[in-house]
Amino acid sequence: MMLASDPHKRARIVTVIACTTIALACGTNYGYSIWGPSFAARLKLSATNSNLIGTIGNLGMYAFGVPSGMMVDAKGPRWGVTLGVILFAVGYYPIARAYKAGPGAYSVGTICLFSFFTGAGSCTAFSASIKAAALNFPESRGTATAFPLAAFGLSAMFFAAIDLLLPSGTYNFLVLLAAGTVALPVLSFPFLRVLPPQSYHKVAQHDRQVLHRTRSSGDPDHPHYEEPDIRGFALLPLPEFWQLFSMLGLLTGIGLMTINNIGNDAQALWKQYDPNTTPAFIQKRQAIHVAILSFCSFAGRLTSGIGSDFLVSKLGRSRFWCLFASALVFCLAQLAGTAISTPKMLVFLSGLTGFAYGMLFGVFPSLVAHCFGVHGLSQNWGTMTLAPVVSGNIFNILYGKIYDAHSIKNEDGDMECLQGRKCYSTAYWVTFGAAILGVGCCLWSIWHEYRIHKQRNGKEGERSDHERIA
Repeated sequence: MMLASDPHKRARIVTVIACTTIALACGTNYGYSIWGPSFAARLKLSATNSNLIGTIGNLGMYAFGVPSGMMVDAKGPRWGVTLGVILFAVGYYPIARAYKAGPGAYSVGTICLFSFFTGAGSCTAFSASIKAAALNFPESRGTATAFPLAAFGLSAMFFAAIDLLLPSGTYNFLVLLAAGTVALPVLSFPFLRVLPPQSYHKVAQHDRQVLHRTRSSGDPDHPHYEEPDIRGFALLPLPEFWQLFSMLGLLTGIGLMTINNIGNDAQALWKQYDPNTTPAFIQKRQAIHVAILSFCSFAGRLTSGIGSDFLVSKLGRSRFWCLFASALVFCLAQLAGTAISTPKMLVFLSGLTGFAYGMLFGVFPSLVAHCFGVHGLSQNWGTMTLAPVVSGNIFNILYGKIYDAHSIKNEDGDMECLQGRKCYSTAYWVTFGAAILGVGCCLWSIWHEYRIHKQRNGKEGERSDHERIA
């Protein structure tokens, strides 16, 4: 009844639903393992070129964050969705055409450009959906952004499930991606609006108080809260920016190593477990692990997004506890990577990694918005997503070097590793150390926040929700 009698609130909820639908089209790059191997086989690409195409797609998703974020902040979420639709169309459809045309029709560089467009489209449309959700519910950002964040994590599994209902084939799946990534944002576009509550207002950058909200001196019966507005180069002198940037880069890099190489893990374990296993069987198992990663990422994003609001509003605790939980789960996942020797148990590695990765991204936009303001969220989030470009490449290159060091040439002249978990376990010991470092960083952040607010407010009991760093 309350929803029916409040059209303003109803419109904001409809907008969040639209944001969630848009985000469902934006996580398709994480499903590259579903079509990448057969695409490479059809076009007779080497493993290096195949990995390059997937990596360039991820690069587009991360590196395009700053320019697309600046546009969304300046022009509004609808502009971001429009550009995202265009980039999706000029990305997936030409890739489908390249697959149909066969070997030699398109150069690897051209296909990489198309892949970059798919990543850039994902980044642009997704940042617009997050910005719209956060603006409509500034006091419940964790919950409001949790739904599009969760949909992003579920995207690969969503399209894989639809593909089961259609005629099988890589070309049909690529056409599905080309059509679906355009149709979902277009259908949601009319419902995408920004209707923030009147109790929030923007503070000029020179009047801001970094990482701090205070009650205004207005009408006590209708209080409104000051928002910091820090963006662009103004972030660089702030220790809090580098703190968040470093933690995101470290933990994301750990997750991306498994996300990008779960197929190699499965292949190494199955070839040792049963040397007669066919490539088609392994490809199906790789797709299953992509689905597990996607679903668990969805669950993790929803858990930490809603859970972080509960921590702040009900328990008076920091959102950093969600990051701490994510880092702990990453630790467990890395230990699983070093210990699992049976391919049937690999589900624990993909499941734990997906959940930890989802928890990380489920809460991080809320931390960024709280620390630096919601008005520059798209640009600031785009800046933050530059962190995985460095760490993701470092851990992936490390994994590749270790895997290649244990590989030999088979009768066909292709490199393969037949040593099971020994093919890659050293890489997981390295990332386990990185995850332990992440746990330490999270605990320090929680302690640092507590100390700042205890000094500022005299005692912990005087803190309000809007006086917390996170």
